[in-house]
Amino acid sequence: MGVLEGKVVLVTGGGNGIGKETALLAAREGAKVVVNDLGGSLTGADEGSAGPAETVAQEIRAAGGEAVSNSDSVTDMKAVEGMIEQAKDEFGDLHSIINPAGILRDGMFHKMSEDDWDSVVDVHLRGSFNVTRAAIEMFREREDGNFVLFTSTSGLIGNIGQANYAAAKMGIVGLSRIIAMEGARKNVRSNVIAPFAWTRMIASIPVKDEAGAERVERMKNGMRADQVAQLAVALCADKAKDTSGQIFAVRGNEVVLFDQPRPVKSLARLEGWTPESLLDQALPAMKANFFDMGASASVFPYDPV
Repeated sequence: MGVLEGKVVLVTGGGNGIGKETALLAAREGAKVVVNDLGGSLTGADEGSAGPAETVAQEIRAAGGEAVSNSDSVTDMKAVEGMIEQAKDEFGDLHSIINPAGILRDGMFHKMSEDDWDSVVDVHLRGSFNVTRAAIEMFREREDGNFVLFTSTSGLIGNIGQANYAAAKMGIVGLSRIIAMEGARKNVRSNVIAPFAWTRMIASIPVKDEAGAERVERMKNGMRADQVAQLAVALCADKAKDTSGQIFAVRGNEVVLFDQPRPVKSLARLEGWTPESLLDQALPAMKANFFDMGASASVFPYDPV
């Protein structure tokens, strides 16, 4: 018997990459799955297609599982409400939503268009709001429900050229934390995963030199979408009911628990601070505890395990 036996799970972005591997694994672990995917391009610029979601649903059914497909957008609240109704109509219930759906529109911030900003924030942050808000009341009334949302080290640590993506992904961290805090008494859980995995998003990052090419090759072979899926599915299981409000990462066979912002140093001045005293005393005293501006690769410089 799988860890999700008897559960119904909605997986967004389920036609490719992490979403696809998560949908397939959830089904193998006993869940009935609604596979959602707009079927659009990486940038979200085209109209999309029902094909990718239905292909995954067919693969699940062919293996003896139960699945239906949905090709609506997570950016549309009415469409998301329809996904939840579809789960209830087809399978009688909904227990978890796993939401890796996303797009990329990378570019240096000083060159970023409003459309590129809005589109990325809309899919990632608004999409996360939609899937959680549409289900939260049902989960609270039943006193059981679970969300697995997706952040990124682009937000947690930083990567050049991804201001829109980083801002949206850090917003998801805050959203998940509050959902977890407010849902604790009602057994409604929410966690986030920062995935390291070779997907079409990672494949879109330009390779500028030989060292970059070697790093990409290591990523392709050592950090796979199916490895991320293991944690996403585990967080939906009844055995994870005491896990909520956390930030995880998956990097190859390594599972990482991230810390969350807490004070690291404090200085007080009884007579109060002035700009001059802050510059002369406070900032120099804190400088040793400043965080550097290295990208995520500087925090994870080693090959995946």
